[in-house]
Amino acid sequence: MCLGIPAKIIEITSGPLPHAVLDFAGQNRACSLAYVPEAQVGDYVLIQNGFAMSIMDEASALESLATIEEFNLIQRDL
Repeated sequence: MCLGIPAKIIEITSGPLPHAVLDFAGQNRACSLAYVPEAQVGDYVLIQNGFAMSIMDEASALESLATIEEFNLIQRDL
């Protein structure tokens, strides 16, 4: 089973397949927006295997991130 992690979109690059730069635990990471091309800067998305799988509301994303942080499930030195 894979675990999806919420991240906030901080930049979107255009092209045939849109990509986003994300704020992921304080680090910038890239992901594909192929499954959620309607996502906008400022949205939270659920990331799995380098793809944004769905758009999340901010409250749910922050709650998930707090739980992940509580259990130390994020490696910050990747």
